[in-house]
Amino acid sequence: MTSPIETISEADLRSVETEWKPVTNAKIRELMAQGRSPADWPEGWHWKWREKVSAITGLLAFQTFALRCEGKLQGLMQLNTARGRCRVPEQAGKDLVYVDYVETAPWNRKAIVGTPRFGGVGTIMIRAAIEISRDHELRGRIGLHSLPSAEAFYATACGMTDLGLDGTYEGLRYFEMTSAQADAFSG
Repeated sequence: MTSPIETISEADLRSVETEWKPVTNAKIRELMAQGRSPADWPEGWHWKWREKVSAITGLLAFQTFALRCEGKLQGLMQLNTARGRCRVPEQAGKDLVYVDYVETAPWNRKAIVGTPRFGGVGTIMIRAAIEISRDHELRGRIGLHSLPSAEAFYATACGMTDLGLDGTYEGLRYFEMTSAQADAFSG
């Protein structure tokens, strides 16, 4: 899947609210009817992208990205270019680009639709984060905290280093990509 990645627009935020949310909410209703608890609901179901974007508008350290394919919004990402310091020993203390949030459209998530419409959205977003890191002369270094359902993707598909659960950040697992890993990933 190839498509331009651009800054999140008002149209993208409306797409999340009018196209993404109904699909996610339908899945939640289905799970509730099966007696499933919120722990089984799609991760990120409660995210409010409009609030996330509004909170960082005008702040130079943040960048947002929207991925479109076939005229539809397929993924969103928010980066912080001033927050991160590397934890991996061989690059400890160096700056990195921190991936605050990344989300793919619900019709691309196996946990929601069974058969995703498009694959590769997360891969494209991680490549974009690496390029922003390189643009900032950080040699592709990125870091992020992963929702549990995405941990295998970051460890295996992206080849990032798993630095374990971070008790200071909602108990999420922290992953980091070194310069060498970024080179291997973007190949």
